[in-house]
Amino acid sequence: MARGVLFHLVRSQANPLKSMNFQSGGHTSYGTWPLVGGTKTDLNCATQPAAVHKRWLSQSATTQEDNKISIGPRKGGEAGNDEKDGGVVYYGPISNTIKKVKLLSLSTCCLSVSLGPVITFMTSTDSNVVLKGAVACTVIVFSASTTAALHWFVSPYIHKLRWKPGSDSFEVEMMSWLATYIPKTIKFSDIRPPETNRPFVTFKANGNFYFVDAEHCHNKALLAKLTPQKPSHESAF
Repeated sequence: MARGVLFHLVRSQANPLKSMNFQSGGHTSYGTWPLVGGTKTDLNCATQPAAVHKRWLSQSATTQEDNKISIGPRKGGEAGNDEKDGGVVYYGPISNTIKKVKLLSLSTCCLSVSLGPVITFMTSTDSNVVLKGAVACTVIVFSASTTAALHWFVSPYIHKLRWKPGSDSFEVEMMSWLATYIPKTIKFSDIRPPETNRPFVTFKANGNFYFVDAEHCHNKALLAKLTPQKPSHESAF
């Protein structure tokens, strides 16, 4: 009798478990869970981790793209917003590279000025003080001169140019000593030929030099306005 009661109890507990699973070709499927009213709810236990992992990979890829040294404008936001505003927008092809190199040069210069003398005087305690001072000054002058030379070399570089066809002026973004962008407005009437042997100079305006990469400036009308020809002096006899 005890065996019959135990069998009846096990059978009564097995019936609810059968209703929770669905048979499909002899295999049990655990993809749904029955609820009150006969509705079914999908358990996305396998799809949710995959979606989270895919989202994490996309965010990681975006972060890596931002940290890379690239040629051309950044993909997405800024370029798309500028194109919606209308007008011709030119981006310096190596603008991001110049900014990263300039930040590296500035940080190296600051470290040389602040920590160079300390490291020099803390090492080689038996050396002459005058010699230590000369070494420290040499390091500081060399670091400052390379930073100044880099700024002089890339200062004419136009990082961004915006012009609306028909307008007599255009806006440019230049880079300062501290690698920050400075907006300027230039009139076409102020553009002059560079008349200098300085490399990477396209035109001169208001006493400053500017450079535009002709291969990446696709608007020929704008490029013609930015590259004035030198007047030819012909002597008549």
